[in-house]
Amino acid sequence: MPNSTGCSSAMIDRIWFGGTRWYWLLLPFSWLYGLVSALIKASYRRGWRKTSRFPLPVVVVGNLTAGGNGKTPVVLWLVTHLQQRGWRVGVVSRGYGGRAERYPLLLDDKTHPRQAGDEPVLIFQRTGAPVAVSPSRVDAVKALLKQQPLDVVITDDGLQHYALARDIEWVVIDGERRFGNGWWLPAGPMRERASRLKSVSAIITNGGRALPGEVPMRLLAGEAVNLVSGQTRKVESLSQVVAMAGIGHPPRFFATLRAQGVEPVREVSFADHQSYRREQLSVLTSPGQVLVMTEKDAVKCREFAQENWWYIPVNARLPEGDEESLLAPIEQLIRRYRQGTGPSN
Repeated sequence: MPNSTGCSSAMIDRIWFGGTRWYWLLLPFSWLYGLVSALIKASYRRGWRKTSRFPLPVVVVGNLTAGGNGKTPVVLWLVTHLQQRGWRVGVVSRGYGGRAERYPLLLDDKTHPRQAGDEPVLIFQRTGAPVAVSPSRVDAVKALLKQQPLDVVITDDGLQHYALARDIEWVVIDGERRFGNGWWLPAGPMRERASRLKSVSAIITNGGRALPGEVPMRLLAGEAVNLVSGQTRKVESLSQVVAMAGIGHPPRFFATLRAQGVEPVREVSFADHQSYRREQLSVLTSPGQVLVMTEKDAVKCREFAQENWWYIPVNARLPEGDEESLLAPIEQLIRRYRQGTGPSN
């Protein structure tokens, strides 16, 4: 039920970002999480566990906190810009929320989010880039390279997946909430401590205020798209809107609608990567109302969509000067690997 999900999400937000001190009840679990994470990282750094490197650049787009930072729009931005420059780009992902019969799974036009997860399907549909999903991103890269030649691989998330060697790491930060109380999961939102930022190639800050050395990013809404007809309309032309979002931080989507001049009559929050049924969503609207959702939700609803359902695509916008500074190192690496002088040589 959306209400119970919304309540649990609000409770987590209060603990992680709201200043409440109830997080101390979860601190023993956080210390254990931090200890295990440190041991895993050390095992790769010391060579006790194998790290796999491939003969092409691997770029990780990840985060330090759990969900809702705007990572997928950054992946879409990066894939699209590299494609526009003529490079052959592949994408690998854990495929969170999906359950395939076997892995690695190479996506095609028939792949359902139940198999691959919503974000990989969204990336595949938006960019047309080859996408492979597997709990082992090393296996996913191998599957991509068996399928076709590539110039670069982008891994959607996976900053903490040290089995896959990487050349460049980007971290996406929620510029408004940043790191909350700063504790490891589950007492706080952190997968790794903020000191990890010292070792990454770029820090991209979504909204809020970017600190010195960080690249500011905004999410810009496109036109609304009807799930049944494909018709597009300006977002502000929609009226009697019921807004729903099953993403890491639903309030960001609702704020996006209000920034476009739409004041929803109702806002419904679901869990991130939520699976949907037609009857579950059809009851959210009354006659004369329209249901507006995120593009990430839409990929899971197309097969049973109704005519009054719309979604809003969003695109990452970065300053022009920062675009070049982000892309140039990747292109340089691609050329080095092609010449046989990449880091693995």
